[in-house]
Amino acid sequence: MILTIFGVTLRIFSNSFLNVFQKILTGYGLIPSFVNFYTFCALSLISLFLVPFCNIQISEELVLNFLLMGILGVLGNYYIIKALSVGELSTLAPINSYKPVVALFVGVFYLGEIPANRALLAILLIILGTYFVKGMGKFARKAVFYRVLALIFSASEAIFIKKIILLTGVVESFVLWCFAGCLFSIPLVLGKNVRSVEWQPFLLLVASIALMQFSTNFVFSRMNVSYALALFQLSTILSVFLGVNVFREKGLNRKLFGASIMVVGAV
Repeated sequence: MILTIFGVTLRIFSNSFLNVFQKILTGYGLIPSFVNFYTFCALSLISLFLVPFCNIQISEELVLNFLLMGILGVLGNYYIIKALSVGELSTLAPINSYKPVVALFVGVFYLGEIPANRALLAILLIILGTYFVKGMGKFARKAVFYRVLALIFSASEAIFIKKIILLTGVVESFVLWCFAGCLFSIPLVLGKNVRSVEWQPFLLLVASIALMQFSTNFVFSRMNVSYALALFQLSTILSVFLGVNVFREKGLNRKLFGASIMVVGAV
């Protein structure tokens, strides 16, 4: 239980900070597709050091889940970055609270994970909380559209990550996730001019996303996906504070109120 709590806490903090670094990089003019591609390339290089510790048995089922995880993961990460490039972190982060709802329904059919009645009530509270933090205006609506696409892709991806964890293990699933992301992010940068990157925020982004994904896989190995994703929404409060303090975004009190409702749902 202590290790699980530690994994959830690590995931909450790393996820909030990686969104900050993604937004900073797009603010420097790096387009989302290159932020996506460079990140997965760096993660793949890191994961090479873990390959000797992996024991992966190739099968048709594993390959299928690998392909689906890679496609959905890259699209999810791409649209998160795209949303952050045109919207506020403190507004967009709570939209992610819909992720456990998507994962719940997919998980019921693909993994046979049946939620309890109190889980459904918790998800309703999470959805209610987003009402107080959703953005208004032209750019906000566009950003929210991208964020909704991102959560649909990433929530669906979570199901296939869990399946790969069951087929292999936590370390193996992390390595496969990195390689899949690198492979499927290539088509998004084809035909585009190569862009330079600001190294300090980029390295911090890579470290954050590595911690985020490894802790995510660890937690997935210990609990249902929809429950884990609901707990991960505790990062909403931290993201609201980071958005207001790092990027000088407005509406702190209203957004914190909505985020607090989500925390109640997560608890």
